[in-house]
Amino acid sequence: MDKNTTVVNILTGWIRSVFADTFNDSGIDFSNINVAMVGTHGFGDYQCNEAMPLAKKLGKSPRDIAQAVVDDLELPEFIEKLEVAGPGFINIYIKDEWLVSYLERMSADSFCAVSEVGIGRTIVVDYSSPNVAKPMHIGHIRSTIIGNTIDRVYRALGYNVIADNHIGDWGTQFGIIMMGYRNFVDKEALEDDPVAELERVYIKSYEKSREDDNWLTQCRQELVKLQQGDEENIALWKKFIDLSMGEFEHIYSRLDVKFDYVRGESFYNDKLQPTLDALIEKGLAVESDGALVVFLEEEKLPVCIVRKSDGGFNYATTDIATVISRQEEFNPDTIIYVTDERQQTHFKQFFTICRKLGYDVDLKHVWFGLMRLPSGVFSTREGNVIKLERLLDEAESRAFDIVSRSSSELSEDVQKDIARAVGIGAVKYADLSQNPQSAVTFTWEKALALDGNSGPYLQYAYARIASVSDKYRERFSDIDFNSYPLLFSEDIERKLAIKVARFGETVMRAAFSYKPSVIADYLYDLAQAYSTFYQTVPFLKAEEGVRESRIRLCGMVASVLRSGLQLLGIETPDRI
Repeated sequence: MDKNTTVVNILTGWIRSVFADTFNDSGIDFSNINVAMVGTHGFGDYQCNEAMPLAKKLGKSPRDIAQAVVDDLELPEFIEKLEVAGPGFINIYIKDEWLVSYLERMSADSFCAVSEVGIGRTIVVDYSSPNVAKPMHIGHIRSTIIGNTIDRVYRALGYNVIADNHIGDWGTQFGIIMMGYRNFVDKEALEDDPVAELERVYIKSYEKSREDDNWLTQCRQELVKLQQGDEENIALWKKFIDLSMGEFEHIYSRLDVKFDYVRGESFYNDKLQPTLDALIEKGLAVESDGALVVFLEEEKLPVCIVRKSDGGFNYATTDIATVISRQEEFNPDTIIYVTDERQQTHFKQFFTICRKLGYDVDLKHVWFGLMRLPSGVFSTREGNVIKLERLLDEAESRAFDIVSRSSSELSEDVQKDIARAVGIGAVKYADLSQNPQSAVTFTWEKALALDGNSGPYLQYAYARIASVSDKYRERFSDIDFNSYPLLFSEDIERKLAIKVARFGETVMRAAFSYKPSVIADYLYDLAQAYSTFYQTVPFLKAEEGVRESRIRLCGMVASVLRSGLQLLGIETPDRI
């Protein structure tokens, strides 16, 4: 079997050829025929539901179409039988021998034989993107961990992934921060918590700029000096960046998030005028009320300003220049942006302009719902922002309370390490297990859930399987259970094996839908199926051969749980 082939792909390729052969004189293209996973036990291992949409084209009832496909068909070596059910469903049952060979291949692979369909293709993933001089709060976690999961998933599929953290390090706010820094900074507070102090002086300076026109004028003058390369302002600006990046990197380290590039908006400053020149030369940018704009009426989008009336550039200009720069440097097949839902129009605008400029790179905006508090949206000025650092501290603290009680025999350092993995895992899974496009209302209870459909539940499932293998080795130290074949002596064993075999196609579905929740749902379902398996049949007390087969199947479940949680950025301690 080709490593780049999942069970779904194998079945889909075969069923397409069967439809084409059965209705070879219809003139219909069957290349879009698909096979789907079955959610309900007893309706086959997989199912083809394509007879219904073909009824009108073929002039037959869906059930007659399905029956024509099944009748007198010579089955391939991987199919046990086909059944026509309901109005025209084709239920597909896989041969046990073939399923065993597929699981054996998964078992022999370091990452459970996930298909490397992306080899030779390059993807840029743009995510996280915090602003300099502002602490990361819990609202930042969505872009960071959704983006990081997409990053991990595409790497697992063999793509050359370039993770780029496009930080906000330029713009009008720096004039305000500089005035605030020079007049209000508390040096001790800056030493103790630099980014929080920078945020404080920014807020104080901003409030003063709204009340005092002279102060606002001075803020603008400081910005102009920065833009013109004033040495003192450049040095201060770089200090703000260094202080901010120190805090950002600390958070990323705790979340196990890594980037290939960290480039601010300022990196593209020297590319802005050439970008504007290209827009003018193409006849896309025209003057309107002193500004340069691109009209997008044909696309039913608002006008896009690319140079303000005061001569300043804006986000659209920078983002277009960034696409051009990435195209020249990396020549990617796709650029994925992970941001919140409020920016959908902005992305549609500059994606359209890039296409009009002739750049055919595939541009994807993966947007997610906002995170809110029960009382409403976050607001720095209203003081209801919860710092991300505090959330992670609280998660680890609550996890430590549980670990120290349940594993008191372990050293405190080991307990803390487990608590770190469990606490951070809880925070990540609480977000990643939801549909990313759903709005999220933050509560401590949801974010730190340690039971139910949670990260710790899956971590515990993995640790429990590890303990089963340990107990086997203690009792049967002279037996290599891997030398025994897999057997399906009970229906629950086969049901669990089918779920294990679906890992590869689950990863692909998560990748192409940009939804980490697809993996989370699968892992939770797998863990529940394992729990039923564990409670239903004997393990160590089973007869030889059956016992070893079950231990092997346990190990395969553990490998999939570990690999799947790794894609979500969640660790799997052997003990909890």
